[in-house]
Amino acid sequence: MHHIATHEAPSGDLYPVLDRGVLQTLINKDLAPIVNRIDQDGLYPAEFLRALGSIGGFRSPILSEFGGSWTGNLSSLTETLKTMTQIGECCLSTAFAYWCHTACSRYIQLSDNQATKTRYLPLLARGTLLGGTGLSNTLKSACDIEKFLLSAQPVEGGYLVNGTLPWVSNLGQEHIFVTGCPVDADGRLVFFIVSCQQKGFSLKQGAHFTALEGTGTFACQFKNVFISDDHVLVDPENSLNYLKRIQSGMILAQLGMGFGLIRDCIRVIRRTGRTHDHINCFETHQADTLDALLKETEERAFDLAELADLLPEGLQRERLITDIMKVRLKGGELSLIAAQTAMLHQGAKGYLKNSVAQRRLRESYFVAIVTPSLKHLRREIERREHL
Repeated sequence: MHHIATHEAPSGDLYPVLDRGVLQTLINKDLAPIVNRIDQDGLYPAEFLRALGSIGGFRSPILSEFGGSWTGNLSSLTETLKTMTQIGECCLSTAFAYWCHTACSRYIQLSDNQATKTRYLPLLARGTLLGGTGLSNTLKSACDIEKFLLSAQPVEGGYLVNGTLPWVSNLGQEHIFVTGCPVDADGRLVFFIVSCQQKGFSLKQGAHFTALEGTGTFACQFKNVFISDDHVLVDPENSLNYLKRIQSGMILAQLGMGFGLIRDCIRVIRRTGRTHDHINCFETHQADTLDALLKETEERAFDLAELADLLPEGLQRERLITDIMKVRLKGGELSLIAAQTAMLHQGAKGYLKNSVAQRRLRESYFVAIVTPSLKHLRREIERREHL
């Protein structure tokens, strides 16, 4: 790693407990005014994210000994879901960036590398350092959906990594991210931290998107990038167990994006109904029905979040992952329905460039295709239920 400032864990008073009223004030003041710039101009909300870190918004996936708020009395994933939902009610791009950062923190927190935890988790908890996640290809390749795009060659003191990941999000020149790739033909994987400033590594702006443009998404090129052993999160011999260990939180936390989007879509439907309920009452889906389905899905997600925080092993973990996949699928499907319903209720006004409804409709497709996509989830659920 190069040029990454590291420090000892700051004292506890530097890590405030997140106050949701303070968070909402920050969203209203610093995020809401720039939502259209994020969506249309690709503005990356770096200042908001760092401010979020300063009020304790990134602490939930991290144990208290490393500056976080994850204790036996506070559910890590529940808090992450609630914060992401609150952000997602305003902007799904920023909620996704938040998911990337907290996922990165959780990957490191659940690793076997104590020195790396001590080095990076306090910085990630504070938002002094921002992190991304590059495990889409790893997860899909481990399920035989696509081929691995990176490879690691063992060398003295670490690994040399080569290849290109087409899209990794929440990145910038001073960011880090976590990814994983095979080290041999036997399917063993190595998971590691990458600094975007490392020799041989480069970020490339390879595409522009109709939604989620402001998420710091780049192609990542590796040309003999040296990953030292002290930045390896888990030995290859234990990599498959590690992948299962992080899978529950990775998948479940994504629901925060969908929950926030659905809440805002319900708000749009109710607002439109003040003047058009006489005709919108003939639409298939209504706000009250969507609200009831959302509450039911949220309650199930929070129950599973508490179980996932216990980090079960063996058969209990496999059942939990299946249940999480099912609720994630339900949340993704509901996101599509809610966004389409908001667009239909708003009618022609939904086509205006700054319309919330058309932005939410575009964003909802991301909830459906981000790894694991809805079709990926359906495939895995069917496979698991036939084992």
